[in-house]
Amino acid sequence: MRLIPVLAALVMLAAPLHAETRLKVMSFNIWGGGGNEGKGVEETVAAIRAAGADVVGLQETRLEPEDCSAEHCPAAGTSVAAAIAAELGWHHYDQTAENGLLWANAVISRYPIGPASPADLGVPIDVGGRTVWLFNIHHDDEPYQPYQLLGIEYGPAPFIKTEAEAQDWAARTRGPAMDMLMAEMSSVAGDAAAVFVTGDFNEPSGLDWTDAAVAAGHHPVKVDWPTTRRLTDEGFTDAYRAAHPDPVAKPAYTWTPSYEETATDDHPDRIDFVFARAPGLKVLSAAIVGEDGPRSDIKVTPWPSDHRAVVAEVSF
Repeated sequence: MRLIPVLAALVMLAAPLHAETRLKVMSFNIWGGGGNEGKGVEETVAAIRAAGADVVGLQETRLEPEDCSAEHCPAAGTSVAAAIAAELGWHHYDQTAENGLLWANAVISRYPIGPASPADLGVPIDVGGRTVWLFNIHHDDEPYQPYQLLGIEYGPAPFIKTEAEAQDWAARTRGPAMDMLMAEMSSVAGDAAAVFVTGDFNEPSGLDWTDAAVAAGHHPVKVDWPTTRRLTDEGFTDAYRAAHPDPVAKPAYTWTPSYEETATDDHPDRIDFVFARAPGLKVLSAAIVGEDGPRSDIKVTPWPSDHRAVVAEVSF
C-alpha cells in the first residue's frame, strides 16, 4: 500500500515542466527588400541567415513610391515577404491592414504562424508547442523629433529645444497608435508564453538619450522618450539595452548606414527595437546587424537596407 504514493511521487518528478525555450527574434526594416535599388531579395535573405534569426518582424516589404515625401508616402508594388520566406523555407504573414502602425509590414518565421489579431498588428507563433505572440509595427516618421530638436527640415513641424517639447510632439505623433497596440495586446495575448514587439519606431529610446550620452556628444538633449517608455512600463524589456546597457560605449545606431554620422542633415540613432516580455525572461545576447563597419556587431556585405537590423536571443 505504501508503494502507491511513492510511485506517484516518482511519476511527478519524472514529468517535465515546461522546458526552457530559446528564441532569436529579429527586427528588420528591409527598405523594399532590395527593390528600391532594382535588386532581388538575395541580400536580404543573406542578412537574415547571418543573424541566425528564428522569427523576424519585417517592415517596408514594399517599395517607396516615386512621389514619396514626409507627409505622403504610400507603399507601392507587391510585398517581398513571401519570396524571402520561400528562400528560407519559412512561414510568412503579410500585415495588410491600413492603420497608424503598419507600413508594408510582415512576419516571417521558421515556426507555424496562426491567425492575426483584429487590427493585424500581431500573430501567434507555435514554438515547439508553446504560443508566443509577435507584434510587428512601423510608427509614423513625421514629425520626427530628433530633426525638430536639431533644426533639420522635414515636413511642416516647427523646431523645438527641450525635452518636454520633444515628449509632447512624440506623444501626439505616436500616442494614438500606441493606444491601439496596447489594446490589441491586452485582448489577444494574455495567455501567451511570451510576447514580443518588433518594429521601426521612428522614435529613439530614453535609454539612449541620457545625460551621459549628451555629455559624450551623441545627442543634443536628454529625453525620456514616451513610446518606448510605454512598453517598459508594461513590463517589456528592451533586449538590446538589456544586453548592452551603456549607450555611450554601444550607441547601437540602426539609423542609418546611408549617411555619414557627421552629416548635418541627419542624425544617427537607434529607432529599431526588439522588446520582450515573459515569465522568467532572460536576454542571452543581442546584436546590431549591418554593413561592414564599426556600428555593426554582425557584419554582412553587401548590406541591402537604409536601416541596420537588431536581433536578440532570449530564453523563457
